[in-house]
Amino acid sequence: MELLKKIIDQNRNGNSRGIYSICSAHPLVIEAAFELALSNNSPLLIEATANQVNQFGGYTGMRATEFYKFVTDLAISKNFPIDNIILGGDHLGPVCWKNENASDAMKKADDLIKEYVAAGFKKIHLDCSMECADDVAPLSDEIVAERAARLCLIAEKEAKRLYGSSDILYIIGTEVPPPGGKNEELSELETTNPDHALKTLNIHKKSFIEHGLADVWESVVGLVVQPGVEFSHTSIVQYAPEKAVQLKALINKVENIVFEAHSTDYQNPENYKLLVQDHFAILKVGPQLTFAMREALYALSHIETYLIDENECSNLYETCEAEMTGVPKYWDSFYTGSEDEKKFLRHFSYSDRIRYYWTNPEVAKAVRLLLTNLSKDPIPLPLISQFFPEQYGEIMLGRLQNNPEELVKAKIKSVLKSYAAACNGETIK
Repeated sequence: MELLKKIIDQNRNGNSRGIYSICSAHPLVIEAAFELALSNNSPLLIEATANQVNQFGGYTGMRATEFYKFVTDLAISKNFPIDNIILGGDHLGPVCWKNENASDAMKKADDLIKEYVAAGFKKIHLDCSMECADDVAPLSDEIVAERAARLCLIAEKEAKRLYGSSDILYIIGTEVPPPGGKNEELSELETTNPDHALKTLNIHKKSFIEHGLADVWESVVGLVVQPGVEFSHTSIVQYAPEKAVQLKALINKVENIVFEAHSTDYQNPENYKLLVQDHFAILKVGPQLTFAMREALYALSHIETYLIDENECSNLYETCEAEMTGVPKYWDSFYTGSEDEKKFLRHFSYSDRIRYYWTNPEVAKAVRLLLTNLSKDPIPLPLISQFFPEQYGEIMLGRLQNNPEELVKAKIKSVLKSYAAACNGETIK
């Protein structure tokens, strides 16, 4: 994976280069990401998590080969070079089966890794940090490393069996924030202790050697650490570089490694540049992208009420509320409080648990109707100014089409542009 390795080497050598990782399976998000990356001639890293995509379908209903086809078909539709796509597997390990005994969960993790490798994923995050049903908590670093090495060995064997060689790059690390943010409100976070980070590297290296993977250790290029950034339902902890000085210095003491930062959503744009400069070369973003998409769709639904007969409106908000309350499994263990507070969080939380419902048939139908209703005629410019002030300026300058789908993608791109600017070392206009 020369594209990714080159960026990592540049970052280690002091160049302000990095790469952002798209952690979403929504077509509009992926399309927007392709369009932006095409406009600045950048590679695009797209990742699927074990919960999203696995041998049983995950919550997207896709297996690894299906996700690969889904992404590449969208790339072809946007004339994006397939060679510029990096596909990653995130949190690959026993996470989906942690309620089972370790032996059973790890056997399923073995099959998970095989499917990702066979499908053509080239960046693999080995995450065995979670306890299984019969594990003694907390797991020792040695057990976590041994399980990661086991999965790596399987990945290498599968790659060589199918392709004759392996060019997979690996990410390790156990200090992983909860996917989608924390449940409790936050004020500040501690960064990863550099001694603990070094210990994690050393124990994993030892386990790799014991599994006959000494040569493969050079393909371990990233360590997941906590840079001190996170978000909850209604709060954000912004990056404070002074707290990461000692952690940043660790990069000069180890070979090949950069940091991978999870939950970087909602940071101030300048913070992304600071993170990249401090060797957090891989920045993961997910909920903020569908949060921006939801903002745009809800804004369009407001516009719809001014232009379309009420009997023909999509009723998007009401449909989302009905489907979320009818199938609460994706949010009910995350959102607490009064009924009014939970209703607010269902739609507007930074954690964005509503993202699990966009592929629901009734919700998807409402979105299609909304976009169809507003595609019949150009949306009046005063309404765009009211609900999409930033995009209004782009339309007036002739840089953006007056089209509802383009407005949605423009909102998503407004998030990605901050990442692109930081990772490319330049300002993206």
